[in-house]
Amino acid sequence: MHPLVLQQFGSIFVIFVQMKSLSFFFILLCSLISGQEIRSIQLFNPQTNDETPVIGFNDRLILRFDDLSNSSTIFRYTIKHLDRNWEDDGLFFTEYATGSLNGLIDQFQYSFNTFQKYTNYTLTFPNDKIQPKISGNFELIVYQDSAAKPFFTKRFSVVEDGAEVGVNVSRTSDARNPMINQRVEVQAVGKGSGLIQNINSVSLNLIQNNNHNVAAYNQRPTSTLGNRILFQQMTLAFPGNMEFYYLDNKIINQPVDMIAGVEHIEGTNYTYLYPVWAFPQNYQYQPDVNGAFYFRRNDLGIERAADNEADYSWVHFALESEKMDKELYVLGGFNDFIPAKENQMFYDEKEKMYVAKIYLKQGFYNYVLATKHGGGALNFGEINGNFWQTENLYQAYLYYTPFGRNYDGLLGYGEFRTPVR
Repeated sequence: MHPLVLQQFGSIFVIFVQMKSLSFFFILLCSLISGQEIRSIQLFNPQTNDETPVIGFNDRLILRFDDLSNSSTIFRYTIKHLDRNWEDDGLFFTEYATGSLNGLIDQFQYSFNTFQKYTNYTLTFPNDKIQPKISGNFELIVYQDSAAKPFFTKRFSVVEDGAEVGVNVSRTSDARNPMINQRVEVQAVGKGSGLIQNINSVSLNLIQNNNHNVAAYNQRPTSTLGNRILFQQMTLAFPGNMEFYYLDNKIINQPVDMIAGVEHIEGTNYTYLYPVWAFPQNYQYQPDVNGAFYFRRNDLGIERAADNEADYSWVHFALESEKMDKELYVLGGFNDFIPAKENQMFYDEKEKMYVAKIYLKQGFYNYVLATKHGGGALNFGEINGNFWQTENLYQAYLYYTPFGRNYDGLLGYGEFRTPVR
């Protein structure tokens, strides 16, 4: 490690070294207790190569995950239809899908040339075993013995080609709530006359950056204009936040960019990040991928097959700050923006900084430091900052539930990714 890095981070570096053996023991213990240690779960559309799992009836999704027990377990999967609020709608399997009630995930490969041994699993879905036959929200359930005890679940949506959905974002100001500074407007044009005639059966969900913690559900149309349905309510406004922080350890044995230092000790990799810039007074442009993540491994300019050749590392996050009376989490698409003990930051009194360590597959990650006070909602702008200029991904889901239909169909889907003007 560079002498300057050692000088600046020497004491915290020692603390991390002392925790290494405990961290490695902990992950081994988890593997023994659970039988499987499932990590690095991805569900993505290969046509767009992003983490937005929305497809048409003729499209496919790819599910990938690692089992750190390095076994050759055959996993099972099934799907469940949900309503527009991602809750159980009570449909039977035969009402929303064709094929078998469950399928096998039997395509796997063992890790190659990695210190962390694992088995990488791949599922291309839908396939000849299970196919959704209606649109809407779904849950993909992966399990071994019983779907009631899943290893994990992932959300996805199937959209009809029934409407064009346009999204626009503009700057807004609210003296009563200065954190709200991006307003979203949506308009939908149906591909048939039935949509306008059944406008009371239409609703909209709007999500920011695939983060269901920042969303507006069950929005009703405000008006119509010709054959267009408009959603222009003032409540469709969101915190702009700041561009995501990032880490890139595709070259796992070199400290580059945001990485202060790296180590490899007794078969385990360690990646130490510089403390992030926090509480900014002004907007700082930084290209990001809106919270997504990508596994990569690069050795001396040679790109490896990351699915089974990317290694794992204990990534140490740091934030220089006074102690706060609230919880602090490292969140992103890699953990579905879900706060848990595994990604919680803890305060180091001696170093006057918050620290966290997370076992991650090497690659490129966007992340945010979110605060939570008691049982309240997560705040994604308190640490990173909050600005109207921030480029965010806004996702509009148009649902249609006409009289006589017993489910919420997804009639159209639209996105907005360009910077706010």
